[in-house]
Amino acid sequence: MKPTDIAKEGTEMTEETEHMIEKNGAKETETVVSAGDAKEMRAVILSGFGGLNKLRVTKKAMPEPQEGEVKIRVKACGLNFLDLMVRQGNIDSPPKTPLVPGFECSGIVEAMGENTKGFEIGDRVMAFVNYNAWAEVVCTPLDYVYNMPDDMTFPEAAAFSMNFVAAYMMLFEVANLREGMSVLVHSAGGGVGQAVAQLCSTIPSVTVFGTASSFKHEAIKDSVTHLFDRNIDYVQEVKKISPEGVDIVLDCLSGENTGKGLGLLRPLGTYILYGSSNMVTGETKSFFSLAKSWWQVEKVNPIKLYEENKVIAGFSLLNLLFKQGRCGKVKTVVEKLFSLYNQKKIKPVVDSLWALEEVKEAMQRIHDRGNIGKLILDVEKSPTPLHHDSPVSNLSLENSWPNQHRLRFLDSTKSDNNEYIFQWHWFLW
Repeated sequence: MKPTDIAKEGTEMTEETEHMIEKNGAKETETVVSAGDAKEMRAVILSGFGGLNKLRVTKKAMPEPQEGEVKIRVKACGLNFLDLMVRQGNIDSPPKTPLVPGFECSGIVEAMGENTKGFEIGDRVMAFVNYNAWAEVVCTPLDYVYNMPDDMTFPEAAAFSMNFVAAYMMLFEVANLREGMSVLVHSAGGGVGQAVAQLCSTIPSVTVFGTASSFKHEAIKDSVTHLFDRNIDYVQEVKKISPEGVDIVLDCLSGENTGKGLGLLRPLGTYILYGSSNMVTGETKSFFSLAKSWWQVEKVNPIKLYEENKVIAGFSLLNLLFKQGRCGKVKTVVEKLFSLYNQKKIKPVVDSLWALEEVKEAMQRIHDRGNIGKLILDVEKSPTPLHHDSPVSNLSLENSWPNQHRLRFLDSTKSDNNEYIFQWHWFLW
């Protein structure tokens, strides 16, 4: 491809990070908004399902707590692969847009609604939110809010809630992990994968098999017993070490891995599906990937499960909380996890911190499976300029997917009040 063709194609695919959109009739102007307005707040808005250009940071009305709710001044938010799938509309029964994404955050209690007990203004808390987490302020029912341990930082708390609760419940509530058992976890370098590895280490003689991209191996090799490249035939590698297979398979990939996971189970073993990241290949929803993943999923015969003494299960923490009303069960798990944290047996792994205005870059990183641990949106963090006085602040050439390259540069300009506005531009070929 000629350089002129690359530039032309790149121009067509350019995405700009929008810090603020204020509508005045049909006209839109870009500005930067401070956090000082008591009635309004900054928030990430998903304007519609699709690519990164559907995200922007804008000003919206600040919520006030209803009866039984806690108002939280947010310090940090967690970014999960599920958020990427929500952005694409790649989930069952997607919500209506526009919306504020995000399901978990940490911060300080700022106010409480009527009949709300158990918290005080100024408490440091961690919370689950049914959307709306990626904002300066959130309101959520008190059943989803937990006082943080004294030594836990806000980024750690935002990295803790979904990952460790999901990992704990799958291992101990669903699969009944015990001494001497073996576990296979996919995406071992991700937030849930690292939580699984740490929790397994609290039980004697548990063998952990993990799959991850090869560039992550050096960083996570001490957290698992046996580590395999995600692109090799891990089934054969596991059987070389453990011919009978494993007791527990934790699968966030789906597709062809469902059949492979069931095939690796020992008698009385448990396969748990808790994600379907294989459905995500490009920046937007791909019906081909959906169809391929569905076609590759092994159609399970219950009689075969009965004959082979195997268990297949699914797990969705958000459905457990927001649709099935198991808040009490989750609270008990959170208390157990906080105890393990205070004993220094577990600790969230934070990959990186990003400003709200850098949400597109953060989401691209998780799309590229480049993170080790959890990506965090730091609400108080400013976008990081590299060279203020240069019209091109950052220029880099990267490999993302096989046979695809990505050229990116960060363009910075000053607003009238001397604040910097940043725009990422991408050229793909």
